Amino acid sequence: MTTRWLTPEEQRAWRAYIAASQLLEDAMDRQLQQDAGMPHLYYSILANLSDVPDHRLRMTDLAGRTKITRSRLTYAVTRLEKDGLVRREGCPSDKRGSTAVLTDAGMETLVRTAPGHVETVRAAIFDHLTPEQVGQLEEISAGIVRALEGDGSEATREDVPWRRRSSSPCS
Repeated sequence: MTTRWLTPEEQRAWRAYIAASQLLEDAMDRQLQQDAGMPHLYYSILANLSDVPDHRLRMTDLAGRTKITRSRLTYAVTRLEKDGLVRREGCPSDKRGSTAVLTDAGMETLVRTAPGHVETVRAAIFDHLTPEQVGQLEEISAGIVRALEGDGSEATREDVPWRRRSSSPCS
């Protein structure tokens, strides 16, 4: 197999992407540590729970939404549980499964922290883009996600850690 080296243009784009993504994650973590004492991942867990009915998601579904492994999610939810921001409940339809539930304290933390988070995102990204570039950013990012997640077939399920086990709904 012949290595398909990056062209100079692709190399510049790749390096710019890596620099931007690392600086952005650092900016999100610094703001959230300062305002809420938590990393961006923990905020993302709270935000994802706040977006769904009853503020609850099966852990496997939450791992998929946050794009992390189930073991990393378990560690993060355990920490959030200790802080009283999330609680875990058993899944009645699958005794092996569990559901993460956003607590009132978790919602209060999210409501208090969201304005600073949005301002950080806006200042780091959207204040520097034209409306056309915002659309391009969405299109490019969605294309990358589709390529990395695969087509969802059985053959590609094992390639993505959060998809390794099918999930059934909890009632």
